Amino acid sequence: MSIAYLDPGNIESDLQSGAKAGFKLLWVLLGATIIGLLLQRLAARLGVVTGMHLAEVCNRQYPTVPRIILWLMVELAIIGSDMQEVIGCAIALNLLSVGRIPLWGGVLITITDTFVFLFLDKYGLRKLEAFFGFLITVMALSFGYEYVVVKPDQGELLKGMFLPYCADCGPLQLEQAVGIVGAVIMPHNIYLHSALVKSREVDRKNKKEVKEANKYFFIESTIALFISFLINVFVVAVFAEAFYNKTNMMVNEECNATGSPLSNLFPLNNETLEVDIYKGGVVLGCFFGPAALYIWAIGILAAGQSSTMTGTYSGQFVMEGFLNLRWSRFARVLLTRSIAITPTLLVAIFQDVEHLTGMNDFLNVLQSMQLPFALIPILTFTSLTSIMNDFANGLVWKISGGIVILVICAINMYFVVVYVTALNSVPLYVTAALLSIAYIGFVVYLSWHCLVALGVSCLDFGGRMPLGPSRHTDIYLLNDMDTDAVVDR
Repeated sequence: MSIAYLDPGNIESDLQSGAKAGFKLLWVLLGATIIGLLLQRLAARLGVVTGMHLAEVCNRQYPTVPRIILWLMVELAIIGSDMQEVIGCAIALNLLSVGRIPLWGGVLITITDTFVFLFLDKYGLRKLEAFFGFLITVMALSFGYEYVVVKPDQGELLKGMFLPYCADCGPLQLEQAVGIVGAVIMPHNIYLHSALVKSREVDRKNKKEVKEANKYFFIESTIALFISFLINVFVVAVFAEAFYNKTNMMVNEECNATGSPLSNLFPLNNETLEVDIYKGGVVLGCFFGPAALYIWAIGILAAGQSSTMTGTYSGQFVMEGFLNLRWSRFARVLLTRSIAITPTLLVAIFQDVEHLTGMNDFLNVLQSMQLPFALIPILTFTSLTSIMNDFANGLVWKISGGIVILVICAINMYFVVVYVTALNSVPLYVTAALLSIAYIGFVVYLSWHCLVALGVSCLDFGGRMPLGPSRHTDIYLLNDMDTDAVVDR
């Protein structure tokens, strides 16, 4: 679960935040991680209490048409995330091979070794978890090395982390802050975490044991996300200290002085430095030596490889849950991989490794738009007493959860609007308007269900839900959960 907070999309958002805003947006990263932890807590509780993951509950509770639309939206988010992760690995392989491995070659290598690593769990879940732990360690050492070499100003770092203010910030920094939130909170990770907790045996008939399991899963998630947060801070701090307020001209001169063959990536102008995962590695090599470049690439490779595997797991759980598939493990892995491989290969074949930043922005927008389709259902179902029994969300969680989801969706919609208005194309504006109407309509439908589940009984237009001071206001449109059937399942 924690690896989804360390995928190449996150790393790119981190380095751009450091290069464009210095240390000033670290508090946004901290806040987004804390919000992410609270949402992961809801996902874990759903899996522990019901014995079903979020996709399975959605399949059981929503009518057919909304369920299919919801599945397609989540699949779209997984494909977008998968493309970032696979291409991140391909970029890392390109850097490590000094350009000898082309982008499409790196994509094929990544997809192949993902299959190999995924079958480690045939030898036991703990071995697979140990392998993920190894990859996180590689990331911590790689980005930690960059942190030690660059030596960021610790005072500025702490100030940026705990002082929620951004002095002299403009639209560029605001857009970057929104990008951080969109990159950190991943929709498919909510579905993934609700399924991962099922790997631990819990006696759901024993209330005390369920309560204990919820507590320890929350502690485990807190530790995991704390480590992920530190690694993200390493990346932000490195680029904030070394490249904030740097111009293309300054970087070009430094790369020429060190004999880098890639100095042409930075035009001879005084515009602010624009970096991505690929250019980030190049500038580190120019300023801090070849070792910094190769160690950076190793860290990106570990981030991309591990998150590619979690993306595949998410795809399996989502497809299995929404479509009620009972295929063999190999067939499910093959199908979920194939869904993402085609667009990723097309991008790799027709795009130059040096010009992928625009595509990454588009994929971040795509995933931002899918956030409501994970956040609204998880709040809905964890607030229903008929599903969660004594572990349903209390009033504080309902109100705070609703506010958090509203803020996150508003922030990410701002990100989408900024991206769309920058397209400068009337046909694209019209297409975006039509898609927005359909999109908003479906979000309103899910929100209506959610509000009734939260206790806003006046929205229960059917009038079939008996109300009274002693009755709970579970949404009448959703099926009541048969507790015994869930336990048996």
